[in-house]
Amino acid sequence: MTRRDIRSWMWAETVEMLDQAERLQRQFFRLAATDKSEARWEPPVDVYAGTEQVLIEVALPGVPPDRIELILAPGELVIRGERQVPRRPAGTKLERLEIPYGRFERRLGLGPGEWDLIDRRLADGCLQLLLARR
Repeated sequence: MTRRDIRSWMWAETVEMLDQAERLQRQFFRLAATDKSEARWEPPVDVYAGTEQVLIEVALPGVPPDRIELILAPGELVIRGERQVPRRPAGTKLERLEIPYGRFERRLGLGPGEWDLIDRRLADGCLQLLLARR
């Protein structure tokens, strides 16, 4: 391995560690600043938009369907709910906690017009929503 390869590898590792530290710090201070009824995190989404339909995938690992609320308002979709703190097996200690828990809320702007929820399913840790223009 050349000297340059070692520097590139070390730099990549350093950037990754700084990114993890920043995420944890952001989560820690955000959790401390909010009360229990406020949303604490926003789930990531993928949006596939056509002229008449929109498919939205929301990453919600470990969130059961009965803990998800959808509000379809004019020009906006609100997805909110709660992810419980995961149970850990007896005799274990927490070494890393990266998947957020607690109350969540995600607001997505929709295109002009009115939209109907055509399909809703929870599969492989993702909520999939299909919306169609009225």
